[in-house]
Amino acid sequence: MRSLVLGCLSIVWLLSLLFPAPISAHEVRPAYLELREHQRGEFSVLWKVPMRGEMRLGLTPVFSGHTEASEPMTRLVPGAAIETWTLNARALQGQTLRIDGLTATMTDVLARIEYADGTAWTGRLTPSEPSATIPTAVSAVDVAGLYLILGVEHILFGIDHLLFVFALLMLAQGIRPLIETITAFTVAHSITLALATLGVVQMPQAPVEAVIALSIVFVATEVVHREQARAGVSARAPWLVAFGFGLLHGFGFAGALGETGLPQGHIPFALLFFNLGVEAGQLAFVGAVLGLAALLRRALWMPPAWWRRVPAYAIGSVAMFWTMQRIAMF
Repeated sequence: MRSLVLGCLSIVWLLSLLFPAPISAHEVRPAYLELREHQRGEFSVLWKVPMRGEMRLGLTPVFSGHTEASEPMTRLVPGAAIETWTLNARALQGQTLRIDGLTATMTDVLARIEYADGTAWTGRLTPSEPSATIPTAVSAVDVAGLYLILGVEHILFGIDHLLFVFALLMLAQGIRPLIETITAFTVAHSITLALATLGVVQMPQAPVEAVIALSIVFVATEVVHREQARAGVSARAPWLVAFGFGLLHGFGFAGALGETGLPQGHIPFALLFFNLGVEAGQLAFVGAVLGLAALLRRALWMPPAWWRRVPAYAIGSVAMFWTMQRIAMF
C-alpha cells in the first residue's frame, strides 16, 4: 500500500512539472473590494487588485445606481495594486455591483460593505457570476456558505500545504497512524488559525511562509531517512511532527484569511466555516490520493523499489526552492 501511495505522489509531482503555474504556492489570490460608511451615504473605498509581475489585472467595480467618486489614489504592495477613494451614494442596498473585466480572468473578487449602523454585507463575485445584488440584510447562513467555499479553495489551491500533507501521507504507515497524523495536523492549525485571526497571537507573515516551506523539506528528509533504514522519532510518531508544524501552518491560513478579512458581526461564523472548509478540502485531497492508490492496487500496478524515494526528493527540492525564494523576499 505504501508503495502505491508513493507512486501516486510521483505521478502528481510529474504533473506539477508539466503544469508549473501553481508552483509558487498561494497562486490564486482574490481581488478585494471594501467599502466603509463613515456617515450616511459617504464611503471610503479600498480596492486591492492582484498583479502578475508589472501587470495589473484590468478590473473595475461598477454600481448600477447613481454614485459619485473622488479621484483614486494608487500604491503598490508585493503582488497587488491598492486603490483608495471616496464614494458618495444615497443607498447601496438594492444596487447591483458588477466587476468589469472579471469574465476575462481566473480571479474571484471578495466584496465587503460595512455600514455606519454596524451591519455589513460580504459577497463573492466570480468570472462566471461577475455581478451581485447588494441585499438589505445579511444572514449568518450567507456568511457561513461564503467562507466555507473560501476555506476549501484556499487548501486546494495552496500547493505548499498540499505538499506538506503529501509528505505526511508518506511518513505515516498504516490506517491508525494516518488518522492520528491528519487529526493532529487539523487540531494544531485550527488552534493557531483562531488565535491569529482573533488577534491573540501575531506572527510576521514573511518568516512564517518561509518556515512553512522549510517544514516540508524536513518531512521529506525524514521520509528519505526512513527508506534508508534510519527512521527517527518522526517516522515512529508522525502525529508529533504534524502537530508541531501544524501550529505553524495555522499562521499561514490566518495570513490568507487576513487578506480576505472577516465580516463584523459574523466573525465567529466566518472563522468557523473557513476552518471547516479547509478541513473539507484537506480530507477530499487525502481521500483522492488513497482512492487512486486503491485503484492502482486493484490493477496490480507496483512501482519499482527505487521509485519510493522519488516523491520525497521531488517534494523536498521544490520546498527548498520555496524556502530560498521566500527568504530572499524578506
